[in-house]
Amino acid sequence: MAAVFFGLFATGMALPVLPRHVHEALGQGTVMVGLVMGCQYAAALFARARAGSLADSRGPRLGALTGFIASVGVALLYLASVPFAGTPSTSMALVIAGRLLTGVAESFIVTSAMAWALVRLGPSHAGKVIGWIGMAVFASLGASAPVGTAIHAQFGFGGLAIAMAAVALAGWVGTRRIAGVAASHGERLPFSRVLGVVKLPGAGLMLCSLGFAMILAFAVLLFAQRGWPGGALALTAMGAGFIVGRLLFGHLPDQAGGARVALACVIAEAIGLAAIWLAPHPGVAWAGAALTGGAYGLAFQGFGVEAVRRTPAPSRGAAMGAYILFQDMAMGLAPLLGGALAAAAGLEAVYLAAAMGAMGSAAIAFGMLRRPA
Repeated sequence: MAAVFFGLFATGMALPVLPRHVHEALGQGTVMVGLVMGCQYAAALFARARAGSLADSRGPRLGALTGFIASVGVALLYLASVPFAGTPSTSMALVIAGRLLTGVAESFIVTSAMAWALVRLGPSHAGKVIGWIGMAVFASLGASAPVGTAIHAQFGFGGLAIAMAAVALAGWVGTRRIAGVAASHGERLPFSRVLGVVKLPGAGLMLCSLGFAMILAFAVLLFAQRGWPGGALALTAMGAGFIVGRLLFGHLPDQAGGARVALACVIAEAIGLAAIWLAPHPGVAWAGAALTGGAYGLAFQGFGVEAVRRTPAPSRGAAMGAYILFQDMAMGLAPLLGGALAAAAGLEAVYLAAAMGAMGSAAIAFGMLRRPA
C-alpha cells in the first residue's frame, strides 16, 4: 500500500494542474486537454501486459521499482517543458511524453502491488487486496491534488515537477526496503487468453470507469466555467468517498459476491454523476463526486473479485494487468470523447454521458449474476 501511495502521489500532484496548464498557459482547447489527460492510458494498454508478466515471472518488487524509475522520468519531462512555455508545440510534446510515461509508471506500480499482495494473502482475500490497494490509489489522488495545486501556485510548473521527482525517489527507496516474494510457478496462460478470461468483468469496469475519468479530466474546468472555487476539491471528495466506502463496505465483495456488490454500486455511481451534471452549486457537485468515488471503488473491487475467481494462480499477475487494462481503455478514450462532447454540448454533458455508461455497467453486472461463471 505504501508503494502505491507514494507512486501515485508523485504523478497525482500534476492531475489538477495539467488541465488548466494546458488550457491557459499553453492556450489549448478542451479537445487537447482531453488528449493530454487521456494519452496516459494509451501507453498503459501496452504496459499492463508487460507489468503483469514481469510480476509473475520475476517477482512483483522488480515491477514496482521499475514504475518508480518511470515516475522520475515523468517529472524530468515536465521540468524540461518549462523553458518552452513560449513555444506551445514543443512544450505540449514534452507534456504529452510525460503523460505517456505516466501510464507506464502507474501500470507497473499498481499491477505489481496487486500481484504482490495476492501472493502474500491468497485468492480468497482478493476483494480485500483490491480494496486496500485501491484505497492507497485514491488516498494518494485525494491527498496529492491539493498539495499539487498549492505547490504550483507557489512555485509554478517547474517547482511541481521537482516535487514530483522527490516523492518518486522516496517511494523507490522505501520499496527497495520491503521484502520481496518469489515468482509464481506453474503453467502461465498467454496474455491473450487471460484477456478472454476477464473480459466480462473487465467490460463492466470499463463502463463504470467513465465517471472517474470525467471527474479527473474535467471537474476543475467545470468549476472554473461556473465561477466556483474548489475545483481540486472535487478530486479530493472523490478520493474521500472511495476510502470511506472501502472502510465501511470493503468486506462485502468477498462475502456477498463481486457481481452483486458491483450491480448496486454502479447504480449509485450513476446517481452521483447525475448530481454533478445537474449541480446548482459546488456543494452538490462535491457530494456527487464523493458518491461517485465511493460507489466506483466498490464496483472496481466487485468486478475484480470476479476476474480473480476466473483465473488460475500462475497467471494472476497477468490477470490484474488485463483487468485494469479495461479501465485504461476507458480512461484513454473518455477524455478524448469527453473533450469533443464538451466542445459540442458543454462540460455538463460529459457527466450525463458517464452516468449512462454506469447504467451500462449495471446491465453487465446483472448478466453476471444471472449467468455466473
